[in-house]
Amino acid sequence: MRGVIWLVLLFVVAVVAATTLGSNDGLVSIYWGGWRTDLSLNLFLVVLLAGCVFGVAAAHAIGRVVSLPRRAGEWRALRRERAAQAALREALAEFYSARYGRARKAAQKALVLQDDVALLGGDAQFRTLAHLLAAASLHRLQDRTARDEQLRAALKSARRLGLPGRGEQSVEDGARLLAAEWAIDDRDPERALETLSALSAGAARRTQALRLRLQATRLAHQPFEALRTARLLAHHQAFSPLVARSLLRSLAGEVLDEARDLQQLRQRWGQFDAADRADPLIAVRAATLAARMGAPDEARQWLRPFWDRLHTLEADEREALAQALAEAREGIGSDWLPTLESAAQVHGHDATIVAAVGLAFAQCGLWGKARRLLERAGDDARLAPRLRRAALRELAQLARREDDEARAQHCERAAAAID
Repeated sequence: MRGVIWLVLLFVVAVVAATTLGSNDGLVSIYWGGWRTDLSLNLFLVVLLAGCVFGVAAAHAIGRVVSLPRRAGEWRALRRERAAQAALREALAEFYSARYGRARKAAQKALVLQDDVALLGGDAQFRTLAHLLAAASLHRLQDRTARDEQLRAALKSARRLGLPGRGEQSVEDGARLLAAEWAIDDRDPERALETLSALSAGAARRTQALRLRLQATRLAHQPFEALRTARLLAHHQAFSPLVARSLLRSLAGEVLDEARDLQQLRQRWGQFDAADRADPLIAVRAATLAARMGAPDEARQWLRPFWDRLHTLEADEREALAQALAEAREGIGSDWLPTLESAAQVHGHDATIVAAVGLAFAQCGLWGKARRLLERAGDDARLAPRLRRAALRELAQLARREDDEARAQHCERAAAAID
């Protein structure tokens, strides 16, 4: 098709030339040193056009010859640049292939080639990536000294531009995230937290940064900071709801367990978010600790909102609440009686609830109500050993109040036989 188009254009040019130049009777005379040359106008135009074309071609050829050294240098620089890029890609491929020694050598080769290429000399991103690949390979090879040297070189290269663009900032943030991860692998949480604190505001809110902060704070035994970080991760849906709830409960328990006295326990409970205080198992942990520290009234105060909505809770939460109330039953008042009676009626099939309510009734002096519930609890082999022993011992005390020493001894022997 292209040949047909050129043929048509050739015919057009021939027709135009024949039409324009065929009847041209013009004459061009050239005088030079007493000589005269006459040319037809058509020939003169053809010679002039040919001379222009030859002049342009000659100038272009001379320019090509003159620029040959420069173009040769550019060609050599392009080859070195391609070799450096290929070495970087090779380092990446070897790293993902778990050939870390080869990956380190390829990254070092890329750095050496970059020094020979002017176009790559100012590319801080290329240099930083090469240093990071070398550092990551050395980390896998457990060469921490050389790894840290490469990491420092990567951070220095990333900061070299002064006001980095988006790409350079991403590379620097990536280097810091890797440094924090390696510090955690080295069991050095202080260095990891220091590295994470140097991240930009946007990078510090990323899920990976929060995951690393969570690991570092747990490793540094900072459960309250770990709890705050875990809550952010849960808000970002970094965990499934079940895993998030379990993790938050575990971290809240660690925070409470660090309390050495009742004042510290109250302070830590007050520092919790409303969502933490609304979790039954966290409240159970706090109430149990308060009861063991000699503050059963405060423990019951923390448990009361959950007992008022006991029917809305799951079975394991009800069991934990019952055990916590049994732990904090000392000094329980009559204001609890309606709640306890309602719980015994609604959850009479739950041995843990029955035992806790029976122990609370006994503490209030309601021996008749307590006896029936405690006997059921003492005979239930599915009940937790701690509650079952408490129920049998309470029955032994009731028997002694009624001067029934034989029954009291029977209950005590049964309590002692429970593993």
